[in-house]
Amino acid sequence: MDVQSTAISEIDYDEGRAKLLVRFISGESYVYVGVPGAVHRCFVDADSKGRYFQAEIRDRYPFNRLDA
Repeated sequence: MDVQSTAISEIDYDEGRAKLLVRFISGESYVYVGVPGAVHRCFVDADSKGRYFQAEIRDRYPFNRLDA
C-alpha cells in the first residue's frame, strides 16, 4: 500500500510469512523477516512512518535488500 511519508513510499505485509516490505522514496526496497502483525499495523497507523521505522523496525529484524 502506498503511504504518506517523506521517507517511505510503500509498505506491504505478508501475514502468513511475517514479512514486511518497505519501499523508500529513494527507490530502495527491503524485506524484514519475523515482523509481528501488530508491528505492521502500528507502522501503517504511525503519524511519522520514518520515525516509527527507525525506532521499531530498523536494526530489530533481519532483512534483505531487494534488487531494483
